[in-house]
Amino acid sequence: MTSTQQRAELHRQIWQIANEVRGSVDGWDFKQYVLGTLFYRFISENFSSYIEAGDESVNYAALPDDVITADIKDDAIKTKGYFIYPSQLFANVAVNAHRNENLNTDLTARVIRFKVQFRHS
Repeated sequence: MTSTQQRAELHRQIWQIANEVRGSVDGWDFKQYVLGTLFYRFISENFSSYIEAGDESVNYAALPDDVITADIKDDAIKTKGYFIYPSQLFANVAVNAHRNENLNTDLTARVIRFKVQFRHS
């Protein structure tokens, strides 16, 4: 099988999986949910990288929220335009997803909050 054929087969399988996961949800609603989740993951990883600044001894996701001072939060908002507490990072939400019975509504609320914050910054 050539690389073009492999790519086409992979593309077909991804769409098949997406359709199975989506189920009876409208395609537009599903796309908004997936894109919103990808956006949330991207800004979470981007924010962690910003805070860690390449220092491998810093693991922002492992920090407790109460170590974040108002100065840290204000500086991040001025520099990045947004702020995310460690517990609200995508990585931490994903780790705890199996215990969260309200995961869908929590993710939706976070994505909406981030979009609103970006619009107002």
